[in-house]
Amino acid sequence: MISTAIRVARVGSAAQLAAAALLMLGFPALMLAALVPSVPAFAALAAVTYLADHYLHRKGSYLINRLSKVRAGLSIRFLIRQLLLILLLARLSLAGDLIFYGAVACFIAFYGLQAPHGALVTLIRNRRRMPVATRNIDLKSRIRIPDAPPRRLLHRSAEKMLHLDLFAIVGVLVSAELESAVAGFTGIGLTVGLGCLYVLVLVPYVRGRKIPPRADVVLAALDDWLAAYRPETVLYFSGSKDSAYQVNMWLETMEQLDTRPLIILRERAILNSLAPTTVPVVCVPGGVHLMNMDLSTVRVALYAANVGKNIHLLRVPTMKHVFIGHGDSDKLASVNPYSKVYDEVWTAGRAGRDRYAIADVGVRDDDIVEVGRPQLAPIQSWQGVPEDRIPTVLYAPTWEGWDGNPGNTSIVLAGENIVTRLVTADPPVRVLYKPHPFTGTVSKEAGAAHKRITAMVEKAAAERAADSRFTADTAAQEAAKAELARIEARLAELAGTGGNRRDEAEATRDGMVDVHKHEEIARLRAEWNTAYWRSFPSYEHRVITGAQPRLYDCFNVSDAMVSDISSVVSDFIASGKPYAVTDSAEVGAEEFKRHNTAVRAAVILSNSAAELGGVLDAVRDPSADPLAGERGELKQYLLGPDEPKSIDQFNAAVADLARKAETRNAGQQARLGAANADPAEAAELTNALPGQRTASAGDTDGVSAG
Repeated sequence: MISTAIRVARVGSAAQLAAAALLMLGFPALMLAALVPSVPAFAALAAVTYLADHYLHRKGSYLINRLSKVRAGLSIRFLIRQLLLILLLARLSLAGDLIFYGAVACFIAFYGLQAPHGALVTLIRNRRRMPVATRNIDLKSRIRIPDAPPRRLLHRSAEKMLHLDLFAIVGVLVSAELESAVAGFTGIGLTVGLGCLYVLVLVPYVRGRKIPPRADVVLAALDDWLAAYRPETVLYFSGSKDSAYQVNMWLETMEQLDTRPLIILRERAILNSLAPTTVPVVCVPGGVHLMNMDLSTVRVALYAANVGKNIHLLRVPTMKHVFIGHGDSDKLASVNPYSKVYDEVWTAGRAGRDRYAIADVGVRDDDIVEVGRPQLAPIQSWQGVPEDRIPTVLYAPTWEGWDGNPGNTSIVLAGENIVTRLVTADPPVRVLYKPHPFTGTVSKEAGAAHKRITAMVEKAAAERAADSRFTADTAAQEAAKAELARIEARLAELAGTGGNRRDEAEATRDGMVDVHKHEEIARLRAEWNTAYWRSFPSYEHRVITGAQPRLYDCFNVSDAMVSDISSVVSDFIASGKPYAVTDSAEVGAEEFKRHNTAVRAAVILSNSAAELGGVLDAVRDPSADPLAGERGELKQYLLGPDEPKSIDQFNAAVADLARKAETRNAGQQARLGAANADPAEAAELTNALPGQRTASAGDTDGVSAG
């Protein structure tokens, strides 16, 4: 029942549900205390509403957002509490006393202070919002960007200002109880005085040297940096905060380019969710600002998503434009007709090329280039099960999705059957259970199944630990745990030395990555992964949740995998290891394979998981694996050949396309020279070349630009 109430109220826990109930019931009770009248009851109930309100704000409760939508926002709730105090004074027959008029005047003045306070906070934030936000770009040596105001002034500023009424509330209540005006006027003086002081302290931050330079100065500094850096290859991305993973997956590839890379983002939310990188990053929310950037040295632009804002860069003819996507699968998004706008479309292997041919959406075969998937480089090829350990099988189901399709995930209908057969397998295997992080967020059945599977794996692990057939090297495990603790302490230390950037302007000014620290963190994370797997027995069943260890790390310690239709399967194919995919919708093995290329070399499981023995047999005796040849062919078909390496293929494709851009631009220059005798033609050709600071201020979205 409590879980149902939590879901209906849209709160995150039972504690939040209790706080919400106290807040909603507290105000009617507060009015009743004022009418009775009872000063102690009013004081107690006021404290309850203050604390419940504060707790829900700190937790970011959905309820708080909803209250503001129905005219019961934060300032209104404080005003109601103040008005109820006035009602209490009237019911106590203090309406003719000076403290009554003092309280009325105080709350009117205090409410009046909210306007200048809110205006100043908004003005400071707006003036410190940069036209562009950057990382790993040296603007500090080119323009002066002042420090942000102290965080205590702007963080949760509305709450801090409103809570200053506590002095007046407490003072007036004490005066009402003791029948002495001293405490009341002391509290009133503190509330009004501190409110005025808060406003005055903010004033210096809206003028003079405490505000960043104007937009045109910042943009000129960025162009100055671009002229010095001379970027050659751009990764362009636009999307919602939830899509940040689509650009994050390309960061390591960008770091390995042979050309000078630059990442261009269009939304601040994406910049804030961007993973650490050494590549220069510029976030340009405004279309006009982007179109006026000096990108004349860029020859190749890479696009990870098909979105409307791509037009702002696609309009530049001096660079070649490539769709690289954010995954290679049989989904319709992989053959979007929008792809026709790009000069080339890069796919992992032959499968991507065939998808476009079958879809017939206007993408020419000559414009498709197979470059492999550089992101899969960390996945190790299978060398068989080492003699000193039992086989490991990874169960990595995807989540239930939004549409309720039973084919989305195996966890509801087949999950328990799969895990039961794995933990009872003879000869034994070790089970790693790594569910999708969204599991159970939509379907309560999926959430319940996840809990039961977790309990099954943990119970099997406990039984195996007590089984005399399995012995562990406890000394080695203790050493690995000590190593883990050392690495985690160092990682925490490195994370702490970065400091908390207080706003966008400071983050832009100080956003240069420490390359040595970046490399040390990468090395420590690799060491952490090694120590983690040595910190418990190689036969121990394990439930793995959270960001670490990563999915690819689980791939590398596993000998086989059971999963569902998702990119997880396509990525696992890079290992060459046996795998099984569950046909949860039970469409039939042949139909299932016909619709899903990635399962053509898989063992297809029904919901009973009775076919799981085929995977276990392949792991135990690779020489008798009937699907080994098909997996090798499918791997090359989906992901391309192993040699040359994918990153080398990618760099070669970038270099080839850059040469095409240079050839095109040289031809344009030659035509421009030949057209000198014809001013009209010369003007037309000149307009085809990228300019700097030429777009009109009214062209806000760039769609009308040619």
